[in-house]
Amino acid sequence: MLEAVRTRARSYFEAAPPGHDWHHVQRVETLAETLVDRHQSGSIDERVVTLAVYLHDIGREKEDSGEIDDHAAWGARESRRILEDVGADPATIDGVAHCVRAHRYSNAVEPERLEAKLVSDADNLDALGAVGIARTFAHGGALGEPIYDPAVPVADDETAAGATQYNHLHEKILALPERLYTDVGRELAERRAAFVREYVAQFDAELTGER
Repeated sequence: MLEAVRTRARSYFEAAPPGHDWHHVQRVETLAETLVDRHQSGSIDERVVTLAVYLHDIGREKEDSGEIDDHAAWGARESRRILEDVGADPATIDGVAHCVRAHRYSNAVEPERLEAKLVSDADNLDALGAVGIARTFAHGGALGEPIYDPAVPVADDETAAGATQYNHLHEKILALPERLYTDVGRELAERRAAFVREYVAQFDAELTGER
């Protein structure tokens, strides 16, 4: 079942933009495995975690192209269809669909089970650290957004995600550690966030010509 779902899921990423391509899914899978291995309490259905990782962003390209409003909601429905096609049992289908629906940073759906918390944490971890910085600028470049604009300082930026990629680092990326659910996730997030803060400090110094 895992390989069948993996193959089906990958087909949704043929036109995926940088930052949310199949390589992102592979990194999230590796992070989820780390979180599962290091988690200290609670029984984990690892198959649900893996299936949800494969499926969590299958609607992302549709959202980015304007076809749908919420890739997590659409992805949860599509995940049910895929899992029914491969013969998954109802409990697995419900568990995976909830993980997909609850993984998104910007929605109001809270993970209700440990597997969903682990998937959400793994997804958010990939937005932090060196990889997270690279994804931020790759995604912004694909959208044609500026790297930095002195006319739009962070303090005056009222957009939800940041009007520039520099602002996005401040307004969204550096806020991620507070949104993680597991102890091991928060530990890894803080290490990655420290690297982002170091990068921002270097960026600031370069803007002023100090370095």
